[in-house]
Amino acid sequence: MTLHVGLGTFQPLHAEQVEQGRLHAERYRITEDNAAKMRAARRLVAAGTTSVRTVESALRTGEIRAQSGETDIFIYPGFEFRGAGAMLTNFHLPKTSLLLLVSAFAGRELTLAAYRHAVEARYRFYSYGDCMLII
Repeated sequence: MTLHVGLGTFQPLHAEQVEQGRLHAERYRITEDNAAKMRAARRLVAAGTTSVRTVESALRTGEIRAQSGETDIFIYPGFEFRGAGAMLTNFHLPKTSLLLLVSAFAGRELTLAAYRHAVEARYRFYSYGDCMLII
């Protein structure tokens, strides 16, 4: 499964209200082999926010199947997850769509507590930093 991430994913959000925010479209692809494995899984553990976005985008068609296309899915608190059951992800920067996705998945208070701990413990942020498993 592949999502071609663009620079816009990492840029700070500028909209006054989160509902007004938009992400640029990114290309994704799910092979038949991977789609079959995902359909058979008891729980999908997404490795990264890009995997979450791909799975949730694919489910807009009803079920996970082999497909390719573009997605501009913007996941923020209030989003109803249909596919991702757990997520392994980095610590992301404030005011980004990635941090909103994590907050939507884990809940605002748990996310804020995890980030307070990460800052106090001097965890590394960005794509090559420390990470967390959210179940």
